[in-house]
Amino acid sequence: MRRLLLCGLLGLFKSGLGQAQTLPVLTQNPPSLRWNEVRTPHFRVLYAGSIDSAAQRTAARLEQLHGPGVTTLGVSPRPISVVMQNQTTVPNGFVTFLPRHAEFFTTPQQGLGLGTVDWLDGLAVHEFRHVGQFEKARQGIGKVLGPLFGDGALGIAAVGVPQWFFEGDAVGTETALTRSGRGRIPNFNVGLRANLLAGRRYSYQKAVNGSLRDNVPDWYVLGYFLTSYLKTHYGPAVWSSALNDYYRAPFYPFSFSRSIRRTTGLTVEQLYDRTMTEIDSTWRVQQAALPANTPVREMRVEASERIFTQYEYPQYVTDSTVLVLKTGLAYIPQLVLLSRHGAEQRVFTPGQLNIPEMLSVNGGKAVWPEFQQHARWGQRIASELKVLDLKTGRLTRIGKGARYSAAALSPDGARLVATRTDASYHHALVVLDAQTGAEIQTLPNPQNDFYQQPRWHPDGRRIVAVALSATGKTILLIDPTGPATGTSKALLPVANVNLTNPQPWRNFVLYNSSQSGLDALYAVSARTGQTYRVTVRPLGAYHAAVAPGGRTLAFHDYRATGARVVEMPLDTTTWVPVPTATVDVPGPYAAALTAREPAGQLLSRLLTPPSAAQPDSVGARYGVRRYSPLRHAFNLFSYGVVQSPSGNAVSVGLRSQDFLNTTQVFAGVGYDQTERTFSATGALSYQALFPVVDVDVTHGGRDAAVLYRGGTYRDQWQYTRLTAGLRLPLNLTRSKYLQALSLGTYFLHERVYGYNLPTRKISEAGPNQPLNALQTTLSYASQLRLSARDVAPRSGVTFLGTWRTTPFGAGLEARQWAAQGSVYLPGLARHHAIRLRAGYQWQDQARYRFAPAVSFPRGEDYVSFDRLRVASFDYNLPLAFTHIELGRLLYVQRLRAAFFGDAAQGNDSRGTVAQLNYRNVGVDALVLFNVLRLRTPIEAGVRVVYSTTVRQWVVEPLAFSIRL
Repeated sequence: MRRLLLCGLLGLFKSGLGQAQTLPVLTQNPPSLRWNEVRTPHFRVLYAGSIDSAAQRTAARLEQLHGPGVTTLGVSPRPISVVMQNQTTVPNGFVTFLPRHAEFFTTPQQGLGLGTVDWLDGLAVHEFRHVGQFEKARQGIGKVLGPLFGDGALGIAAVGVPQWFFEGDAVGTETALTRSGRGRIPNFNVGLRANLLAGRRYSYQKAVNGSLRDNVPDWYVLGYFLTSYLKTHYGPAVWSSALNDYYRAPFYPFSFSRSIRRTTGLTVEQLYDRTMTEIDSTWRVQQAALPANTPVREMRVEASERIFTQYEYPQYVTDSTVLVLKTGLAYIPQLVLLSRHGAEQRVFTPGQLNIPEMLSVNGGKAVWPEFQQHARWGQRIASELKVLDLKTGRLTRIGKGARYSAAALSPDGARLVATRTDASYHHALVVLDAQTGAEIQTLPNPQNDFYQQPRWHPDGRRIVAVALSATGKTILLIDPTGPATGTSKALLPVANVNLTNPQPWRNFVLYNSSQSGLDALYAVSARTGQTYRVTVRPLGAYHAAVAPGGRTLAFHDYRATGARVVEMPLDTTTWVPVPTATVDVPGPYAAALTAREPAGQLLSRLLTPPSAAQPDSVGARYGVRRYSPLRHAFNLFSYGVVQSPSGNAVSVGLRSQDFLNTTQVFAGVGYDQTERTFSATGALSYQALFPVVDVDVTHGGRDAAVLYRGGTYRDQWQYTRLTAGLRLPLNLTRSKYLQALSLGTYFLHERVYGYNLPTRKISEAGPNQPLNALQTTLSYASQLRLSARDVAPRSGVTFLGTWRTTPFGAGLEARQWAAQGSVYLPGLARHHAIRLRAGYQWQDQARYRFAPAVSFPRGEDYVSFDRLRVASFDYNLPLAFTHIELGRLLYVQRLRAAFFGDAAQGNDSRGTVAQLNYRNVGVDALVLFNVLRLRTPIEAGVRVVYSTTVRQWVVEPLAFSIRL
């Protein structure tokens, strides 16, 4: 469930006139799309454009899976909607209950994880298992909470279920019910295998919560092995029994562990220990049976072994230097040059990489694909090619707005071969001009096979590529200029073997295969079809690259501290002939899962390959009708009680959001515990247009007292507040910097009824003085992406401009404009960061005072001035990256601090206060930690400030750097 982090900056600057209900900006498709729906007995598949056949096929696949896919959970899921997102090139899929639906992103992935199953078929199996998991929550407490919270009750009831269960169980299901789920692919578990074989068996706390020093496999990997261990040893329905027990009483700490113990006799820690012991033993037996390791020579790198760092996907630039992708906990992805003896050289830092492993170097250039999101429509994400001239550093964009997911340069660097999946789910190989990006040729693909990782042959004429068809994978040798355009020859029989990364050399093609149960490099002769084993490495060898002189072979070699690039002589006499593989050796638990799964016997026909005559069909065809987003704009999905962050207000409301993210609605009533008053609120955000339209109406009561001429006066009155306006959130990310621009204009009307106090606060509307105001804000942010260990941006700028006024000549009068900007700079050491911030606020506040539009000195209560100048300096640094455990309760990952100084000068033009100066200094101390083994960490701490106005130290609690 990969998600692009392109929208995070859009919420950096939010400033409201009143207490309006803020509804987030979601990702939408362009409004020009016309949507259709396919209905089956249990699914409604929504899609746009000419993807009809793939939508029909997906609907049929889902209907096939409705029983078999969730049999072991003991549920029969209610009908659900599935949105096929075909405007994006991101390979992804997810299921959510807020609102309850699924989304399938239709562009397949290019990497090893795809296996030998069609992308949409694999999504259907994995994501429908999530549907069944969520349906399981509709019992016990979940069933009781349903009438109170709607579908939101499912999340409340499942709060104690760890994420590793959800994802691991789904990976186990795709492994059991398909011929090539991730549990069958060695690369999926190589990180965990590396740790165990290196003697790095981490505690359960660390395995669940992660690390900022070591590689801790994600919850997909951890969950697959934990869930599969129980299914294998206690039966396929064991998790159904454990969940039945859990949902009876889920609301006390570690209830999930208790349910596992009541079902199996094992605590979750014992389950973890037994699983690790079993697979460690399995992998050690496998490793002991390997032939002698292939000797290699490692290239020099800058990174130490203390912090997990990877060097992957080598491509030769000269006979002695390779360009590789460097990643890790301490680095954002960057291209570096490695050599046998010289120092590592940084070459370039790319943007949002599409498929990192598809790096290609030829003709003095390098090419790779990058995601490029549309500025406004978050679901429209192109995949363009970036071509870097390695001598001049000049970067060229190829295919603006296109959908190229992998590409390689010809030997002379003049042409590109690229893969493309269009919005109709049609796959193609295309030949491009590397200078202009013009498409020279689209190769025929009548069977709609899916192409992976194409490369040019050294002769500059032919192309090799992996082709995935309905019956498996092969490697094709393609001649685009042959007598019949796109003449191809299969070098291997089509089989259930996960072939990847072909690399032609002379009359051979080297490639990756896990046919022995371990990833290794193999070669096939284009003349005879004989296959050879080229490498044997303890954990696997990946991504062969041949030096220009043809004497050495480079690849990346995996280890617990991160992959490293190694070389070996390219000598065919050392290759070992092996029989041509027709099936992969399954990974741990894969065969047992299929054998024990009730639907495992249906495997041969559950995902029946489509026929050659109808490559997108599965037999059944369902009716299609037009789907109107506007007609389905209101989709109630949650209701119930929500408490305000301050804890002094509570509301009961209804939330609505349509499946295409165009319309959000909130309606509810609230109770303020301080004043003991009620209010009613309705908010709508319509986001299908280029500008987002927001409307919020609140009517409520107030109960307050004032001191006036020595007496206390109390009154109850009512107010009505209307906020309406437009905002335009734009994502401008095009490089290693995350960039966002937002412009918003809002109208505020507030009127008061029944107000009888003798005086009022200057910031409140009165009975005869309504507030009619306009607010316009402009915000911009450009910040360097953060590595996992960074505590603040090390480069970038931000700006926020605010203008508020009352131009209507009726009611209260006030004006305010303000500007504030920040500059981010690197500190004295890695992961240290400096922020310089300055702002100015001017206002005419004789009759009304707007809320502050610039940051006030920390440790001080806000004072409204006519003229306010502010400036600050922050120095952020990590203090320690730790693995501190306090039993089951607490796990500490990082300690950090921020030293700061704030200065401000406020002037009151009315003469009551001529000038007030602030000169405050302080420090924030923060701890990043996990509680109760919840994977999402929390950061909290304390702020200590010396206030020059009161001449004393002020101590304040913090959460996520925000004063509580």
